[in-house]
Amino acid sequence: MAFELQTATWILIADWTIRIAALFWIPVRSPPAAARSWLLLVGFVPLLGLPLYLAFGQPWVSKQRRERQANASRVIAERQQPLVKLRWVPHDDAIADDIARLGERIGDFMPMPGNAVALLDDYDASLKSLLDDIASARSEVHLLYYLMFDDAIGHAVADALRAAAGRGVHCRVLLDDVGAKRGLRAFAKPLRAAGVEVQAMLAGGLAWRRSARMDLRNHRKLAVIDRRIGYTGSQNLAEATFVPGHPNREVVIRVQGPVVAQLGALFASDWYIETGITLAMPEHPPEIAGGTPAQLLPSGPAYPFANARNMVIALAQRARKRLVLATPYFVPDDATLDALEIAALSGIEVQLILSKSNNQHLTAWAQDSYIDTLLAAGVRIALYRPHFLHAKHLTVDDEIALVGSINLDIRSFALNAELGLLCYDHEVVAQLRRIEADYLADADIIDIDQWRKRPAWERSLAGIARLADSFL
Repeated sequence: MAFELQTATWILIADWTIRIAALFWIPVRSPPAAARSWLLLVGFVPLLGLPLYLAFGQPWVSKQRRERQANASRVIAERQQPLVKLRWVPHDDAIADDIARLGERIGDFMPMPGNAVALLDDYDASLKSLLDDIASARSEVHLLYYLMFDDAIGHAVADALRAAAGRGVHCRVLLDDVGAKRGLRAFAKPLRAAGVEVQAMLAGGLAWRRSARMDLRNHRKLAVIDRRIGYTGSQNLAEATFVPGHPNREVVIRVQGPVVAQLGALFASDWYIETGITLAMPEHPPEIAGGTPAQLLPSGPAYPFANARNMVIALAQRARKRLVLATPYFVPDDATLDALEIAALSGIEVQLILSKSNNQHLTAWAQDSYIDTLLAAGVRIALYRPHFLHAKHLTVDDEIALVGSINLDIRSFALNAELGLLCYDHEVVAQLRRIEADYLADADIIDIDQWRKRPAWERSLAGIARLADSFL
């Protein structure tokens, strides 16, 4: 009996010691919203909350990775200096000028004119285009993807890479160690045997301790072929039905022109961060291929600022007529939510397009908790029905489009390495608006009165899930 009483006393002391320590420790090291969530968890379950916070509480990145990111940013800035005279300068357009300068300051890359841009909205056609370009490669193929599956698409990409390597093409592949686990397991060894360099990013398992917090991921999708053709967007190297019951709909952007060099530089940056090896970069001026000014915006926890979040907020703040956002996951931080509300309350048409189906149940529940507030502010919200809408893009007025891998959630803003391509072109915006209109034609528009008639248990579930927004 005395032993049991002594054990209970020590557990009680440990509980309260953890609670008090957390009160002084967590708010200093986490943003307010995240701190509240962690303090709530630690307060309720101290002995569980403490180890979870130590593992997941901060977007920790190793000193080596941060130093390599800083070195890569410095090299990118130095390499761009000879191109300053070619930098695109908007004429009488304060919105584009502000956004371009912000993107260059936080994401390293300057806006460059002369790009040819094609938006690919057909899942199979975009993958066929990529495979055709790899089949036509003569010197170099670089692929960086979050997810590669051991399915028909994964095998087709692996076969194309082996064939290219057999022709003497230098092929390199970067794959996220967790997202592409199946692809790495199936293809890494045979690809290396064929002469393809394959590198995993952000090692999973016990190896994570050497690089970053274990759930940080490289979520980017990009391809560079012969330093002439580039791809980015939301599409992974997998069949559309890789998540059963949720066939994906995507948007991919195929580019030619100066921005391809930026995609190549970002690949070289990630290759250097993972391996310490510096890749050779072209010394000649970029090829002019079209008339679209464009600019790459990378984001991730190794950068000093929250690049993706800051850009989304800036775009929302500078919209004057219409702002359309498409995302599969909508769990914003307070600043992003406020920016959308203020835009709508200012009389700007704000249209948010989400997916009616969702493969992340907790995220979907948390997402529901934001809808009432946005509807009350005048934001229009549509739920796309036919597929899982995995595309991630937004348009501002008729001026700017942002397409890439960036979700409108805290994970994408703070924990993932992401990539967006800013296009300053009326025609690109018009093309994306046609895609957005196609979404809306097959979507359910949420009515605020009907939304507020949801059962009380659904509202409670959404509110509880929202408490975990910083973990999602």
